[in-house]
Amino acid sequence: MTNTIDQRLAELGLSLPDAPAPAANYVPFVQSGSLVFISGQISSGPEGFICGKLGADLDVEQGVSAARACGLALIAQLRAACGGDLTRLRRVVKLTGFVNCTPDFTDQPKVVNGCSDLMVAVFGEAGRHARAAVGAPSLPLGVAVEIEGIFEIG
Repeated sequence: MTNTIDQRLAELGLSLPDAPAPAANYVPFVQSGSLVFISGQISSGPEGFICGKLGADLDVEQGVSAARACGLALIAQLRAACGGDLTRLRRVVKLTGFVNCTPDFTDQPKVVNGCSDLMVAVFGEAGRHARAAVGAPSLPLGVAVEIEGIFEIG
């Protein structure tokens, strides 16, 4: 499955970043039984943090890209949690997305779809998950999106 996942990422024109190191006093993931809880991954790309507020500085499409970047970081952390072996993934269980937005912005679900759609594109049916998409008045470092995830592994 890892080769298949790598092939899917390549077909999508994407590559996994290195698993980001924690920025404070927490760990990037915790495994409890067959579940892996991955700490919130903030929107970051090759040029650095993807910052801004949806509804003011950024449009929905830019938010979707920021959420996709969070998804790539989640998969990178999952790969680290699995010792490099993504064949251990059984299911993406739940994603919780936080969108830095104005009070009148209501398209948080469309933004977080950037991550959700990525999970399904990369993992197929195992990528379908429960989810929450929440608006926030600000996020760490001014980033546009932060997403945490729960994954089941074997």
